[in-house]
Amino acid sequence: MNAPRILVVRLGAMGDIIHALPAVATLRTSLAAARLTWLVEPRWTPLLEDNPFVDEIMHFERSGWRALLRSLGGLRRRRFDLAVDLQGLLKSSLACALASPGNVWGLERRRLREKVAAVFYSHQVETAAVHVIDQYLDVALAAGAGRAARHFPLPRGAPEGTLPSGPFVLASPRAGWRAKEWPAENYEKLALGLRAMGLEFVVNGAPADEAGLRAMANVHVHVSGLPGLINATRRARAVIGVDSGPMHLAAALRVPGVAIFGPTDPARNGPPGDSFTVLRDHRAVTSYKRRDEIDPSMRAICPEEVLEALKRRL
Repeated sequence: MNAPRILVVRLGAMGDIIHALPAVATLRTSLAAARLTWLVEPRWTPLLEDNPFVDEIMHFERSGWRALLRSLGGLRRRRFDLAVDLQGLLKSSLACALASPGNVWGLERRRLREKVAAVFYSHQVETAAVHVIDQYLDVALAAGAGRAARHFPLPRGAPEGTLPSGPFVLASPRAGWRAKEWPAENYEKLALGLRAMGLEFVVNGAPADEAGLRAMANVHVHVSGLPGLINATRRARAVIGVDSGPMHLAAALRVPGVAIFGPTDPARNGPPGDSFTVLRDHRAVTSYKRRDEIDPSMRAICPEEVLEALKRRL
């Protein structure tokens, strides 16, 4: 008898892929005879390298209609026994429907970013869970997994760029949208406080972020891709983060740190595990609108407050 073939779709982005890791571990450990394929955008592949719960990584190309149709056509030819959509978009649900007609599992319609995605689900999973990790776990359990496994298997990474020889604290100032970011001048002030503690302050970013990072005073700039970020995170004494992938990476690796939240709700999107302290101004108003200006609630968190919270973690 052939092993059951499972397709999990979580195309991106970084933090969301990390949030999906326990659901994938749950499916794979419960359905031990199965073969699990993860459909993901190519740029996020380094997050899944050497994952013991993933048998195959399949790329979803999004650069142009031809590439998109090629990806969808490849799924249709493969024919999976079960497809689980942890993305909640029209394109991800369509990919699942082509791969496994009649056996597509996803969250209930009200939980989806694009409600129309539910059209392609044969099973919508109702959940009372608040955090997205637990929502994804509920989908995995409903789809046939027996017991939740809260594992975050992540690769070792690889050295990229330059890092201080001594102890350092790491931050990645950029976020998916500007409303979630912390002002640059606050990082500069925080760096002085860390220096007084004998710690360098490293700010990380992709090559496209380099000019903005180098405009900051008092910091060590580290430019890298995903492997370099993972390596730097593992080496850091602590991490200062906002609601973005690098913060969730650090929390999944159990690196101590402080997460600064503003418009997004930490109850839903907060760091996994217990290695982070979450700071959020009491006047913050929850919103997931992708506004292109720093939210006032992010400005309300001062460097001194972050430094004191970090001291309690070290």
